[in-house]
Amino acid sequence: MRDALRSGDPVVGIWASLADPAVAELLAPDADFVILDTEHTPNSLETVTDCARAVDAAPGDALPLARVPWNDPVRIKRVLDTGVGGVMVPMVESADEAEAAVEACRYPPGGMRGIAAARAADYGRNFEAYVETANQEVLTVLQVETEAGVENAADIAAVEGVDALFVGPADLSANLGVFAEWSSPELQEAIAAVLEAGEAAGTPVGTLGTRPDEVRTLGSLGFDFLIAGVDTAMLLDGVADATAAARETLGN
Repeated sequence: MRDALRSGDPVVGIWASLADPAVAELLAPDADFVILDTEHTPNSLETVTDCARAVDAAPGDALPLARVPWNDPVRIKRVLDTGVGGVMVPMVESADEAEAAVEACRYPPGGMRGIAAARAADYGRNFEAYVETANQEVLTVLQVETEAGVENAADIAAVEGVDALFVGPADLSANLGVFAEWSSPELQEAIAAVLEAGEAAGTPVGTLGTRPDEVRTLGSLGFDFLIAGVDTAMLLDGVADATAAARETLGN
């Protein structure tokens, strides 16, 4: 995925909030990666592990990633041990915070991630080989979703080991006082600043749309990769469309 992002290939992901591994398995075949969220969900490490297994088992080559609740080395370490291919870290606002996230994702001497024979290393069967290659293979994606993050985006993007930036549109728009106003000048100006910072550093920048209209609106601004929807929004839309069709039919 890192190579695809750096070479400018189209990379599309899907967001998984629900705890059932069947949902992750359903989402994976049409995606390049699936984000397993632990920031705004009750999902546990056991849930992440089972959902990562489901993504790995699904047809295609989708990569399971996980969003951690905070830029916390303990949380990052434990999530990476489940065997996901990388992490997304929320609310990064400075180069120092970016460096801390990278260090949490890397084994010594390049970082501070603790070493264990967990699922990531095939429970020890692939222990030494995993430790030797993990620093090069684990993805570190940092979210820029505050005014301070935007102001420091160039410094964040330039930190060695940052594989991608991710604009959190809901939090960023709220932070700027224009919540969910995807076409507002304030939000678009902030997004442009992050995109410019990413381009200058050679760091890809992505974002999320919960529904197709949001994906098109935000994606047209020049992002390098996109998350094309959220499982809960897809379920809500599907239920609304199906029940509306049924009521319309019965009404006739």
